[in-house]
Amino acid sequence: MSPVSRPVSLPHPLLPAADWADRFTLGLPVENLTAREAARLALEHPPAWVRRLMALRNALVRPFGLKGAAEKVVPSETEIGGFPVISASDDRVVLGFDDRHLNFRIVIDVRQDRPSGQTLSVMTLVHRNNLLGRLYLAAVMPFHKLIVRTMLAGIGRRISRTQEP
Repeated sequence: MSPVSRPVSLPHPLLPAADWADRFTLGLPVENLTAREAARLALEHPPAWVRRLMALRNALVRPFGLKGAAEKVVPSETEIGGFPVISASDDRVVLGFDDRHLNFRIVIDVRQDRPSGQTLSVMTLVHRNNLLGRLYLAAVMPFHKLIVRTMLAGIGRRISRTQEP
């Protein structure tokens, strides 16, 4: 199971001012996964290399007064993977916050649209507020795409293992 890149139409109602977006989808052989469960699987159990990369990112952006990612993820109803929950339902979770350099949303959707399974979608919406936001996004883009694909593939592997007889 490999994540597939899908187009996103802008403007998007979840962040109308967004000027950049991407979306990746993955078919899953399950029928009862909620968006909140998918978000927790993706964001609360990252590989060690992702945790190290986020720690480096935090150290690099601190001098610029930008918000850092959570150093330690504590599961709660108001945060998933260190990101504030903006809204949540069984089929969609919206995470994110607004900062000086950019505003972003992570949108995790689960759809029952397959004959024997669901489609998991992770969309990122970004509104770059200034030059720092444009530079930041350009710098993190290669890592962002790799991290999202890796985390989606990880969910697919974990779910496939639990579905085996």
